[in-house]
Amino acid sequence: MSIQSSTSKIPMGQKIAFGVGMLANQMFPAAISIFIVVLVQDLGFPGWMWGVVSLAPRIFDSVTDPIMGFISDNTKSKWGRRRQYVFIGAIIMGISFIIMWQLFRDNPIDYNFAYFLFWSFVFYLGLTIFSVPYVAMGYEMSDDFHERTSIMAVAQWIGQWAWVIAPWFWVIMYDTEWYATADIAVRDLAVWVGVVCALFAITPAIFIKGKSTLNEDYSPLNLKNVGGSLKEIWYSFVEAFKSSPFRKLCFATFLIFNAFNTVAAFTFFIIVYYLFSGDAGAAGIWPTLFGSIGALSTTFLVIPTVARMSKLMGKKKAFLISQSISVFGYILLWFLFVPGKPYLFLIALPFFSFGIGGLFTIMMSMTADVIDLDELTSGKRREGIFGAIYWWMVKFGFAIAGGLSGAIFSLIGFDASLETQSETAITGLRMFFSGLPILGTLAAMYIMRNYEISEERAKEISAQLKIKRGEE
Repeated sequence: MSIQSSTSKIPMGQKIAFGVGMLANQMFPAAISIFIVVLVQDLGFPGWMWGVVSLAPRIFDSVTDPIMGFISDNTKSKWGRRRQYVFIGAIIMGISFIIMWQLFRDNPIDYNFAYFLFWSFVFYLGLTIFSVPYVAMGYEMSDDFHERTSIMAVAQWIGQWAWVIAPWFWVIMYDTEWYATADIAVRDLAVWVGVVCALFAITPAIFIKGKSTLNEDYSPLNLKNVGGSLKEIWYSFVEAFKSSPFRKLCFATFLIFNAFNTVAAFTFFIIVYYLFSGDAGAAGIWPTLFGSIGALSTTFLVIPTVARMSKLMGKKKAFLISQSISVFGYILLWFLFVPGKPYLFLIALPFFSFGIGGLFTIMMSMTADVIDLDELTSGKRREGIFGAIYWWMVKFGFAIAGGLSGAIFSLIGFDASLETQSETAITGLRMFFSGLPILGTLAAMYIMRNYEISEERAKEISAQLKIKRGEE
């Protein structure tokens, strides 16, 4: 069973097409991370509702991912295994995202809660149908150790623009010259995000070609074999986790991404309530600048630097160094959030940005290397399953993060209905904002200290696979 591309070097046009899909893959969650503030700040959701709408759909998403991975890996089609699902998932995501945010403050809170929760499930189903085969496309594009990092670096570079653009939604949402209230703004912005990002998500399905799999020996996908398919999914899940390097990638990503996302939403509240004493109007564009400047740092500094570091010193060392830099950035943020001097936190952002920016540039490339090792030992090419499991850890972490965010709000006594917050609540927000990501990152670095697949080992695996496939 051969991978999609038999050549090591991939044309830049193909990398860009894959990257445009990443822009959609990141813009949807980026927009959600901004829009979700409205649920608490403007629609009156208590902390437990925030936790439920953040946690439940993402747990559902994490459960459906391995199933979608199995379906994608075993699809027989003249279009290949991935493209049709990417196209369908993009349409579902776009439509459901628009509908999901049509919330009105005149409705009872319980109604808005149930409405948002239902359409969140539909949206995350579309995300699964799109993202699992989409990510597998990237793993299939090249069998070269460094070209894989290049593909993921281009994709992450394009995808990072989502995090540059999305924070500016805060300006639109809370500027009364644009909209009277933020919930009205979100209803309109959701239409633009849904339509444009659906078009971005469709792009890889159109421009990245797949080989016909009509004659491949895959497991049948029919109703009779649903039970057997679920059993094989579980078996593949267990088999994947028997791989020591893959376990390390998954757990390290879970720790870093989960910790980051648990506290990401706190940025807005720290800036508004700590730096500007609860006056969202006075805070102006500073919450926006935090996200936008951080993303620009990732785009123009972190991703090119990490890609270069990976080529010079190997992926593991590049990962460890980039995460060490991010820890320094989180420490700086504790000291540089200073009331009356919001510009000081900008100093920390280039260091802080090495965390998530370095994570996915390296980890997605590493996952492709692990898939080669799996093919060597199992004889199966399972990009869909491995991609689904890896992103299951990411999304499960995202789900846990949503629940933890709500729990932390309740724990520290933060109440968005109050114009000013207690000193205990603000200090608690700041402690969790810096402390939790530092702990998660240090734990991830400890896990990755003995990661096994070096460049030399990856080349050995690639050479053995070519012999096994009869390519040499």
